[in-house]
Amino acid sequence: MLHVPFCKSTFVQPTPYNPTRIMTKEECYQLGKITKPFGYKGQVVFFLDVDVPEEYAELDAVFVEQKHGLVPYFIKEMSINGNKAIVTFEDLKPDEAQMLVGSDLYLPLEMLPKLTGNRFYFHEVIGWTVIDSEKGDIGTIASVIDYPAQALFQIMKNDKEILIPVIDQVINKVDRDKKIIHITAPTGLIDLYL
Repeated sequence: MLHVPFCKSTFVQPTPYNPTRIMTKEECYQLGKITKPFGYKGQVVFFLDVDVPEEYAELDAVFVEQKHGLVPYFIKEMSINGNKAIVTFEDLKPDEAQMLVGSDLYLPLEMLPKLTGNRFYFHEVIGWTVIDSEKGDIGTIASVIDYPAQALFQIMKNDKEILIPVIDQVINKVDRDKKIIHITAPTGLIDLYL
């Protein structure tokens, strides 16, 4: 079973003044969303917004976003079919399942598998420097804009914004130690911004 590490980083020992510490979004990544209830036993359907949904088949818990933060829900049973999963939560009553529809699902960042080579997670490169093979240091990644057709690095150089496509043909090298991404931007693209 893929264990969500609640004991290590999620909860502190309950006290009368601080019963639990709920994970924050900054400590997590979005796994997907609860799309609808399923059947009459309180089950729900997950949409898993991940590349390999099968890697999550053995989850024992997820964090569900609610008004007051991310709340842990323990999984009793989970059946994955493509990017959808039918999930039975422990102690979830049938009438409570409907209230979870539309809620985003999260897991702790520490559960992400480590990537190597030129592969990276969008959240991990925020603040990294971008070096172009022709222009040199073009700034720092402020965010990654994840459009359906194309993801873009939003790079800030002083007060100017530069948008660079996040594609294999552009990215030459990812240097995790120095937090630098080496690129070769399409000819003339950087000049449009500067």
